Amino acid sequence: MKQFDYTIKDELGIHARPAGLFAKLAKGYGDTVITVTKGDQTVKASQLMKLMGMAIKNGETITVAAEGPAEEEAIAAVQKFLEENL
Repeated sequence: MKQFDYTIKDELGIHARPAGLFAKLAKGYGDTVITVTKGDQTVKASQLMKLMGMAIKNGETITVAAEGPAEEEAIAAVQKFLEENL
């Protein structure tokens, strides 16, 4: 399993547009499960409504983890996505 912490920089936090793109990205890795953790709550990044339900705001830190056959590639893609969009 690979993981990293990321602090949200978007003033709106994780809102609908980037959350949808994030979920779509996560679904593209098939057997590799990508999760997002905030505090004691963890959801699969591919589950848009659960991701939105976390209400992640600007300045909050999340932990993103990937586990599976493409975890190296997935974690690199997610980190790049977050840095460019959130």
